[in-house]
Amino acid sequence: MENIKSYVNQHKERFINELIELLKMPSISADSAYSQDVLNTADAVKEALEKAGCNKVEICDTPGYPIVYGEKIIDSTLPTVLVYGHYDVQPADPIELWESPPFDPVIKKTELHPDGAIYARGSCDDKGQMYMHVKALEYMTQTGNLPCNVKFMIEGEEEIGSSSLAWFVKRNQEKLANDVILISDTGMISNTQPSITTGLRGLSYVEVEVTGPNRDLHSGLYGGAVANPINILTKMIASLHDENNHITIPGFYDKVEDLTAEERAEMAKAPFSLEAYKKALNINQVYGETGYTTNERNSIRPTLDVNGIWGGYTGEGAKTVIASKAYAKISMRLVPNQDWNEITELFTKHFLSIAPPSVKVKVTPHHGGQGYVTPIDNVGYKAASKAYEDTFGVTPIPQRSGGSIPIVALFEKELKSKTILMGFGLDSDAIHSPNEHFGLFNYLKGIETIPLFYKYFVEMNS
Repeated sequence: MENIKSYVNQHKERFINELIELLKMPSISADSAYSQDVLNTADAVKEALEKAGCNKVEICDTPGYPIVYGEKIIDSTLPTVLVYGHYDVQPADPIELWESPPFDPVIKKTELHPDGAIYARGSCDDKGQMYMHVKALEYMTQTGNLPCNVKFMIEGEEEIGSSSLAWFVKRNQEKLANDVILISDTGMISNTQPSITTGLRGLSYVEVEVTGPNRDLHSGLYGGAVANPINILTKMIASLHDENNHITIPGFYDKVEDLTAEERAEMAKAPFSLEAYKKALNINQVYGETGYTTNERNSIRPTLDVNGIWGGYTGEGAKTVIASKAYAKISMRLVPNQDWNEITELFTKHFLSIAPPSVKVKVTPHHGGQGYVTPIDNVGYKAASKAYEDTFGVTPIPQRSGGSIPIVALFEKELKSKTILMGFGLDSDAIHSPNEHFGLFNYLKGIETIPLFYKYFVEMNS
C-alpha cells in the first residue's frame, strides 16, 4: 500500500468537501423535529457507500431510525471486517455558545490543529470518524488494495441508546457475520502519540421526578410550610456522594474491579499534563474520588453525574413560586463487571428510600449498556497497533476510555467477535459540546491508517 499517502493527498480536498456536505445535515436523533433530516442522512450514507465500492448497500428498516448496511465481498474464504459507526448526532444546544453555526461547517486553524479543523456538530462524533472508513474503502477498491471482505453497519440511534441496533443485530447474525469489528468512535492521546482504546465504561441513564403540592404555590404564603420539590431534589442529589466523592448507593461498588498497582503504573506511563488539562478547561483544580488520579477517575472508576436539572420558574425576571415538580437527568458511568440493569435497580431503590414523606418520587430508566475490555494479545489489536506505528512512527499506547459505547458488549455476545476501537479524535475536540471539531490531520491520517489495519489483519490471520 505504498501509494496510500499520495492517494489521500491527491483527493484530500474532495474528501474534506464530502464530509462538510454530510455535516450540514442536522441528523439529531433525540429531537423528532429533525426526523426527516435523520432519514436524509441515512440516504446520503447509502450513496457514499455505493460510490466507495460496496457491491450491495441497503437501508434496513428498524423499529426506530434505519440502519445503513453495505458490503464488499471479494472471496468468502477470506476474513471479513465489520465496520460500525453512526450517522446521528447530539443536539447542538446551547446554540448561543457556538462560535459558528453548528450545521454550517467552517475550517479554523488552532494551536492544536495548525492544518485546520472542521467545526460542526458531529464532525468528530461520529460523522468524521465514520466517513474515514468510507474513504478508506474507496482507496482500497479504486487501487485494487482491498485484501479481504468488508461490511458496514451505520446506525442512526447511537446518541439515544441504540435500541433498534440491538433489535437488528439479533435478527441478522448471518448477514453481520465477521472476523473482527472495527469502530472509530473514540479518541487518542495526541497527534504525536496515538493510542488504542482497550476499555469502555458502561452506562446507566435515568430521569428522576420529585412532586410536592398539586400545583405551583406562592412562596410567601406557603414557603416554610410545604416541601419545596427543588430543595428536596437538590438535597437528595447531594447525598449521593460522600465527603470523599464516593458514591453512597448501597451495593454500587460490589462488583467494581480494583486494578493492581502494576496495572495502574502502566496506565500512568501515558503522557499527561495536569496543568495543561486544567488550562484547557479553564479550571483552577480537578475534582473527583479521593485516592485516584485524574486519568483513573475518568476511565477505571465508576461515576454518577447530574446531566440536567430543572423545575419552577426560569424565565426573565422574578416569579416567587414553589414549584409543584422538580426533575433531573442522571447518568452513571460503570466499569466492567457492573451490570447496568442491576445498577439502575440499586439507584432506584436507594433514591426512593431517601425521599422524605412530604414528596413523591418517580425514577424512569432511559437507556444503558455494559462496559467492555479488549485484550491486547489478540490479532485485531496487534494489526491496529502495527497500522498506527506505520503512519505515526510510534507505537500506540493501550488506554481505557471513560466513554461508553454500549453496543460493543452486545456485539461480542451476539456476533462472537472482538471489537477494535481505532479512534482518531482528541479529548479537546469538544464532542457533545458547543464548538465540536475534528482536525483535518486526524481525518486524513485516519483514512491513511485504516487500510493498513486490513493489510496486517489479513497477514496475521494467514
